[in-house]
Amino acid sequence: MAETFLTPVIEKLLDLLITQPMILLKGVRKEVKSLKDELKIIQPFLIDAEKKLSKGELGDAAKEWLKQLKEVAERVEDVVDEYLYHFAKHDHHYSDRGFLTSIRRAGGYVRSLKLRHDLASQIQDINKSLQKVKERGQSYGLRSSDEGSSSSRSINTNASVIDPRLGSLFVNKNELVGMDSISTELVKSLIDGPSTRSVISLVGEGGIGKTTLARNVYNAEYVRQHFECFAWITVSQSYDLEKVLYTMKNQICPMKEEHIGSMEGVMDLLRKHLQTMRYVIVFDDVWDSEFWSCIKHALPSYNNKGDRVIITTRNTRIANDANDTPFDQVQFLKTWPPELAWELFCRKAFRFEFEASCPQELEQLSREIISKCHGLPLVIAAVAGLFSKKQKSKLEWERVLDNLNYEFEKNPKLTNVSKILSFSYDDLPYHLKSCFLYFGIFPQDSIIFENKLYRLWIAEDFIKSRRDKTEEQVAEEYLTELIHRNLVSFVVENGIKRRCRVHDLIHDVILTKYEELCFCQIINQSKLRFKGDCLRLAINNTTKGVLNLIGDYSKTRSIFFFDIDDELTESFIITLFRKCKFLKVLDFEDAPLDKLPKEVGNLFNLKYLNLRMTNVKLIPKSIGNLQNLQTLNVTKSFVQDLPIEINKLRNLRHLLGRTIISYEIDYRFDLDIGVKIHKGIGCLEELQTLSSVRVSSSRVDLVKELEKLRKLKILGMKHVTAGIAETLCVSLEKMSQLETLYLQTINEDEILDLKSLSSPPPFLRYLALMCQLQQLPHWISKLQHLQGLELWSSRLTNDPLKHLKHLPNLAFLKMVEAYIGDGLHFEEGGFKRLKELILHNMEDINVMKIETGALPLLEKLAFGPFPLMREMPSDIKLLTNLKSLEIRDMSREFVVDLQPNCPGYWKIDHVPSVIFWYKFKGNIYETYKLGKSNLLERLQAS
Repeated sequence: MAETFLTPVIEKLLDLLITQPMILLKGVRKEVKSLKDELKIIQPFLIDAEKKLSKGELGDAAKEWLKQLKEVAERVEDVVDEYLYHFAKHDHHYSDRGFLTSIRRAGGYVRSLKLRHDLASQIQDINKSLQKVKERGQSYGLRSSDEGSSSSRSINTNASVIDPRLGSLFVNKNELVGMDSISTELVKSLIDGPSTRSVISLVGEGGIGKTTLARNVYNAEYVRQHFECFAWITVSQSYDLEKVLYTMKNQICPMKEEHIGSMEGVMDLLRKHLQTMRYVIVFDDVWDSEFWSCIKHALPSYNNKGDRVIITTRNTRIANDANDTPFDQVQFLKTWPPELAWELFCRKAFRFEFEASCPQELEQLSREIISKCHGLPLVIAAVAGLFSKKQKSKLEWERVLDNLNYEFEKNPKLTNVSKILSFSYDDLPYHLKSCFLYFGIFPQDSIIFENKLYRLWIAEDFIKSRRDKTEEQVAEEYLTELIHRNLVSFVVENGIKRRCRVHDLIHDVILTKYEELCFCQIINQSKLRFKGDCLRLAINNTTKGVLNLIGDYSKTRSIFFFDIDDELTESFIITLFRKCKFLKVLDFEDAPLDKLPKEVGNLFNLKYLNLRMTNVKLIPKSIGNLQNLQTLNVTKSFVQDLPIEINKLRNLRHLLGRTIISYEIDYRFDLDIGVKIHKGIGCLEELQTLSSVRVSSSRVDLVKELEKLRKLKILGMKHVTAGIAETLCVSLEKMSQLETLYLQTINEDEILDLKSLSSPPPFLRYLALMCQLQQLPHWISKLQHLQGLELWSSRLTNDPLKHLKHLPNLAFLKMVEAYIGDGLHFEEGGFKRLKELILHNMEDINVMKIETGALPLLEKLAFGPFPLMREMPSDIKLLTNLKSLEIRDMSREFVVDLQPNCPGYWKIDHVPSVIFWYKFKGNIYETYKLGKSNLLERLQAS
């Protein structure tokens, strides 16, 4: 049966019947079961109604029927949640023991009976309303359709086995069809233009590929080797100049920690920093004609280094305003001609079959489809993604094209882009629609970690596990499907954490759907209004007036805070909790929140609590009341200790502890202590993530409890001591599903013996060991699925490369103070998949040998300081795929030898980007490009 908005309501009633048998009287159970059965009967009629609605075949009366049915569904959810809320309060209140409590419990029992009778009465009332709605639906000619919508049938059942990065909303490098010439021209303007600063404006309508073109040129290694400083700033319509400046500061000079009191101060800092280097800065998606006149004061224009600024905009006036010197230029992006549009459509629509070529019987239909896209690559990709999910038959494509034509007829005021993107949404099966709409909650151009999306979708009950798959695996399938349809794009991948986003035009379409469906209410300074029946609320910029907008009884189930300027006071939060007592999702990430009130324990329904990057120091003991909580994230907050009441949260899946933002090569163990956990953690058998947690040095019993956590996929432990190593190994052997393991000892001198781990987790993909090992554990060489390995302060006496070279999937290797030998030897045929190699702080290394055939795919190499190494190994020349070389704190003679026209330059002249890192002031690293005389001057002076 296809899903509809009734599906989660039916499942909620089913869950009530299954999990709460003791709190339902016999009569109540009967009413609840009757309601569930009625909703299941109505669901096929609803499927038929939604199908007719998408085709424009549903009259106004039937639309009103849909609205009434939705109101009934929401009322069911409200009644059940209200009942569970009061019952949870009653249960918590009488959970202690004693004579007086027994007397109070007797009175509570009477009240609980009343609660049950109230539930029965309300369910009876809803059943009566539902009968009337059902009768009206039948009178509108709606039929039971067990087959569901065509979109449901069109799901690619192989989606889960196809790499989601294959589908991309933005045309990737290999698909820059038709952009080669303008790309070449843009690169030439960046590199060979005048010595003064010049502004290059890319102008074109939305979806034409401005951002794609700019980003590919910006990331090109050939471009990067000609500049010293880079920044990419997404501006968008509702930008804040101060935030734009601070974003620039964080990208251009992140290590500058001095206090800046004003925007003028930030501008002054940026000018001073940029004055000394050649920069390229991109301002993407500019809408305001005043933007350039303000921001240009932060950018030095006459340092004669050939600085470049790229602006992407839809507005010709903005481009002309920035074109105020003879050296500035405007490039207009044109729509794609038919032959190039055809090539892109075929690549997307037939990517998995027919060798990306169109079958003859579909050619005429395909060309008709392409003609509606008006040469816009975004629209071509989206509509091709839609048809890629359909049967490759003429009859099926004609049917879908008829529906698309209807979309054009019924919305003559919408642009072609909006019509096609709106149709792409309508074509989604119900379970994907909610997941897709979720992207609109986040501000435009947001980049979201996929794991965060999965946890939110699950908390919202969008995802249901199947016999052979967990909810997280199903969520990944759903995201994969959206990517294959070219509605969502992956933009970052490092092998472990992946992020995704939607194009701003798609974001606009989603917000339009919000108006129709009341999926989420976006509140900001210019839009202070609230629809009481909205289940989700995204608060942007300010909280002023928000509490007045929310009534005393709110249906809101999810609240998000973004870019909040004013402090979130305790009284504000307490009032918010009182008004929104049914919350499932509460996301405070990066909000100005100093304290989490104990009243959070009243949110019995809460499943997702995000305190990441807040100033919260303490988690109240009342957290133990949140029996439905699945995710607690205190990453990058000030929380150092979790209350023991955490151990009551038997449904907790993800506990993400405190951690440092980034690690430098001189990382200090004592600064990153994690968050303390307590005995009893083994009760949380649903845990999949337990990261950045601290265990007391003497708590062997607590470490032994970890063996009960058989579902763990991510484990990160800090303050580990030698005394618990053997017990830890025993626990790790029981974690058969573990994929990521991070262990850090209490200090860098603590020796951790992990050799007793005879059967490591078989699917381990990432391993980070920050501890003294002396001997590399033998089992590491057996990790067939390992993709990333970090070894910090290991002080190994034997060359670890001999044991690591044949790991078949290793793509990332980082070794910091890991080996105390005098040489590193990369043997022929070793490290066949390695793409990134980082080697730091190995003081005894004087030679590095690379044999022919070793490291064939290596793209990035970073090393140093190696004080005993006097010259660059000539074997570097064998690394023909190397794109980036970073050298840290090496001697002056080492650096001088590599400069152009010097004896050692031939060894590295094939590497597009060579950067030197040095500390000349305290702990602040400065970077220098190869060939820059200022580095040699600084080294001479020091």
